[in-house]
Amino acid sequence: MTNAFEKQSHQGGSIWGQPVAPAAVESRPVLHVVSTRDYASAGTVLDDLSNAINTGTTNPPIGGLFKRAMDLIIAGTALILAAPVMIVICLLIKIVTGGPAVFSHSRVGFGGKPFNCYKFRSMIANSDEALKTYLDANPNARKEWEETHKIRNDPRVTFFGRLLRKSSLDELPQLINILRGDMSCVGPRPIVKDELSRYGDHQAEYLRTRPGLTGLWQVSGRSSLDYDNRVALDSHYVRNWSAWLDVMILLRTIVAVMRVDRAS
Repeated sequence: MTNAFEKQSHQGGSIWGQPVAPAAVESRPVLHVVSTRDYASAGTVLDDLSNAINTGTTNPPIGGLFKRAMDLIIAGTALILAAPVMIVICLLIKIVTGGPAVFSHSRVGFGGKPFNCYKFRSMIANSDEALKTYLDANPNARKEWEETHKIRNDPRVTFFGRLLRKSSLDELPQLINILRGDMSCVGPRPIVKDELSRYGDHQAEYLRTRPGLTGLWQVSGRSSLDYDNRVALDSHYVRNWSAWLDVMILLRTIVAVMRVDRAS
């Protein structure tokens, strides 16, 4: 695996990462509610893993109670401050596109436990069919999807959805995931069940912590990185976690979100 990191200076200290690049788009959504079958299948995600991985996930998530307390304080405060904006976004989605304002999609959480990851809906209602039609007609896009689970200029994304992604406002509902204990403010990016096998020997590291609303991937290149480098970033974060690293990532996230041209 290639080295995903270069050392950068940041306010007198240093942090590992790559220059910020245009962000990637979200993977295939299931509108509003995850099907019972999909949720149950995600629960079997550990069945194919080694005993070492299963043993490694019996410990508490990295950071323990301290990291969890940080999550509750930050997410709770952010949710209160963002509540008016979230209400307006919900109304606009209902008016502009109709249908539910929030969708949920099954992702792999700490220890392999599945959870419903929330986002504001930024795609058309028939996104599954639209994706299949688009990939059938565009071999290059199919290759990109198979390699990264993402597509540049995704045809499923609505105009208002692109605005939400540019501002990263589509991810605000994940503050609820953090309060529920499904996610953390900082951590590996949430992945779907089928992606876990691509982590190879790093599966245990991914399963040692809660996925994050933001993380090294979000502030270190995103769509400019290949999948191996994404895995390397997640692995690096888990192996080198500290409260200071979380603070640095959060600060860099604020800067990245303000740079709308660099958002997803």
